[in-house]
Amino acid sequence: MQKLIIKGKKFLSGSINISGSKNATLPILAATILSDKPLTLKNVPLVQDVYTMINLLKFIGLSVKISKKNKTLNISNNKKLKTIAPYNLLKTMRAGVLVLGPLLAKYKKAKVSLPGGCAIGARPVNLHLFALEKLGAKIKISNGYIYASAKNGLKGAIIKFPSISVGATENAILAAVSAKGQTIISNCAIEPEIQDMIFFLKKLGCNINFIGKRKILIIGISDFKKANHEIIFDRIELGTYLIAGALVGKKIILNKVNPKIIKTEIKIMKKMGVRMKVEKNKIIVFESKKLNSISIKTGAYPGFPTDLQAQIMVLMSKASGISKVKESIFENRFMHVPELKRMGAKISTKNNVAIITGSTSFSGAEVMATDLRASVSLVLAALIADNRTTINRIYHLDRGYENLEKKLKKCKANINRI
Repeated sequence: MQKLIIKGKKFLSGSINISGSKNATLPILAATILSDKPLTLKNVPLVQDVYTMINLLKFIGLSVKISKKNKTLNISNNKKLKTIAPYNLLKTMRAGVLVLGPLLAKYKKAKVSLPGGCAIGARPVNLHLFALEKLGAKIKISNGYIYASAKNGLKGAIIKFPSISVGATENAILAAVSAKGQTIISNCAIEPEIQDMIFFLKKLGCNINFIGKRKILIIGISDFKKANHEIIFDRIELGTYLIAGALVGKKIILNKVNPKIIKTEIKIMKKMGVRMKVEKNKIIVFESKKLNSISIKTGAYPGFPTDLQAQIMVLMSKASGISKVKESIFENRFMHVPELKRMGAKISTKNNVAIITGSTSFSGAEVMATDLRASVSLVLAALIADNRTTINRIYHLDRGYENLEKKLKKCKANINRI
């Protein structure tokens, strides 16, 4: 089992190129099922979740060629695909369920394992199934699998989500783009990653447009084009390194980004006293000596992302005064708190609210990652801690952060994988 060893209290300086977005890549990979023409994806982050999705696509019959040097995937499909997505390929990654919509749309049936992933709450697939049933699918769940069928093909429908869900919005779109007729999806998620997937689908020839802030109109098509697409940058990775820069940076330059996409995060960090210079395609973070407390609530985009909640708690621990975080997306996303407390954090939780006492000193300890974003919050804490920190179970980290220790080492961090 691999571990990270980090010696903290070392100022960082240098530049980091932000990778492509994992959360944009995964639904776009699921979308490649729809087309029988050659497809090229660029700026693909080569992280474990992406490899898992590639293995799933290969299992069902797609040809995927990876250029690690260029971070490019060439995907082709010249045969009938399998319509099953097995448990062993979905047990570590929730996004695997996104193949359900395109397989069902293309082949009128699909058998997909109920997904796994981070243990950060129930995250049921009921909204995915609700949308597919509206499009005419018959669905049953048995022995840990979703069995979906639509003998006469999917038909356009009006889908109004009772609550906002990123995954369900993606699955609904991926099914509706080839359903007969017109589909209107309302109360949908509008994350930048979904907008990137829509941009890719338009390149495939899909007739899909926003007709309101959270309303999408789709007219189904039957023939998909070839396409070449560059994945957007990873806004969660950018937010993570912004926080690292605020904690221990002298001057860190974060390249290959579009700051307009993370206006909320920038506003909150500036309010906390983080010194940064925002340019067109990069953000420069400077040493931030005086940090202020703040109260925030996570929310669907353009709200503050739940995927940055664990990281900003570390920043709050260094701010003066009392900060609060209300987690409104997942009901079990404070599992990093006991591990941060082992390092000296003063955090109390009640229901979905965490109260963080600031001006705290961290000390190195042996800790354990519980999920993807929790694992990187421990890295951030280790960077400011006295002595040495050992982080166990870092396979969580590898699911979503590309070359984390290489990027930090380039900025002079004392971090090693053993």
